Amino acid sequence: MGLHEGARISIGTDHAGRDLKDLLSRHLSKLGYLVIDHGTSVPGSVDYPDMAHPVAADVAEGRSDMGVVICGSGNGVNMVANKHSGVRSALAWRPDVAALAREHNAANVLALPARFIDGDEAIAILDAFLKANFEGGRHERRVAKIERLSHSLP
Repeated sequence: MGLHEGARISIGTDHAGRDLKDLLSRHLSKLGYLVIDHGTSVPGSVDYPDMAHPVAADVAEGRSDMGVVICGSGNGVNMVANKHSGVRSALAWRPDVAALAREHNAANVLALPARFIDGDEAIAILDAFLKANFEGGRHERRVAKIERLSHSLP
């Protein structure tokens, strides 16, 4: 089942993932999703928080149904995204890791490591993320504990 056609997906990257972001944006559009592109589109070096914060804010504030953030390792954008209350960003480098992040952790942002995956791998990871559904059950208690802590932070 997964995310419905027409859903809004925000995407952003630093310079390391610019080509990958463009590839994934085209792929998402072909699948019928509305893509909200937060850059970068410039060839020079940029700071990943400048793109990851707007993506995470879109998800946290309901302007997007899901988000995708990309940088060289995926770690920096993942850390930034997880600073936003209500965002559960997951770093994935394989499709099964991405699917589990949705199924067990109710992840709503996918972080990708541009320097460690190619375009075909990124598409497979993204597709697995979008097709997966949160399983609920025993995982609901754990996700609630994540959210409880995030709401208590300044």
